[in-house]
Amino acid sequence: MEKDAKIYVAGHRGMVGAAIVRNLKKNDYNNIITATSSELNLVSQADTEAFFKKEKPDYVFVAAAKVGGIQANNVYRADFLYNNLMIECNVINSAYQNGAKKLLFLGSTCIYPKMAPQPLKEEYLLSGYLEQTNEPYAIAKIAGIKLCESYRRQHNADFISVMPTNLYGPNDNYDLNNSHVLPALIRKFHEAKLQGDKEVVVWGTGSPMREFLHVDDLAEACYFLMENYSDEGFLNVGTGKDVTIKELAEIVKATVHFEGQLVFDTSKPDGTPRKVTDCTKIHSLGWKHKIELQEGVQNVYQDFLNNYERIKVKGR
Repeated sequence: MEKDAKIYVAGHRGMVGAAIVRNLKKNDYNNIITATSSELNLVSQADTEAFFKKEKPDYVFVAAAKVGGIQANNVYRADFLYNNLMIECNVINSAYQNGAKKLLFLGSTCIYPKMAPQPLKEEYLLSGYLEQTNEPYAIAKIAGIKLCESYRRQHNADFISVMPTNLYGPNDNYDLNNSHVLPALIRKFHEAKLQGDKEVVVWGTGSPMREFLHVDDLAEACYFLMENYSDEGFLNVGTGKDVTIKELAEIVKATVHFEGQLVFDTSKPDGTPRKVTDCTKIHSLGWKHKIELQEGVQNVYQDFLNNYERIKVKGR
């Protein structure tokens, strides 16, 4: 990407979009276009087309999405499917229609079948049934991959896709009903410590295994791929390492210095039994994560503390 190129980051206020903007600025890109959801409704085809016609960005990062944890995905199924389909269809088509040089679409490893072999390889896509609790979100993200693939095949558009594993980092969502597991645990343990609670309840059995990637590592991967990758196949982005939810809870407990007990609520869903990515392809290109989990949790807990008053008021 040229240093003076016009770069649009869709979803710049979210955890991923904000990390991409930070990374671009660190790399001396200053012609960055952003628009809040109140300024631009990406679910609206007309609004999105008008925005692209006016701005005509050279490069596009599609980080805008409706996201949430297991409960949110399962309860708001229509919202997750409709909103994510509309956002990616509108942005990808508008980027093509207005001559964008390159686009990067951000998906999720929930695209893989629930019982896919581990670690997850890119070729496992569409090889089995999806996890039921987040099937609508996964279907939307699969559609995004196929949109990029199809615009490349039909129109020779340089549109690429990446599938990040579970993410965490600054600007995360800490709402206990709609957040992902790691930020939810951080808030649960912190507030239990403040209240002097004797235990913290963790959803599920604690046995599922998950992989976690710091969002700043993802942002670095996205920048790296925009510079170095232009093939059709999508790429996993992760650490290639996983831990059990129980192990994760123990890391958070130690980081927060909570002295009570862990209790597992087995009436809550576990989700997919194990999910760890095979990162062979992106490693072969020369990218690897830098932030290990314990260091990352310590960093994000400090960010949580710095923003706790705001989080309490807004639920985030």
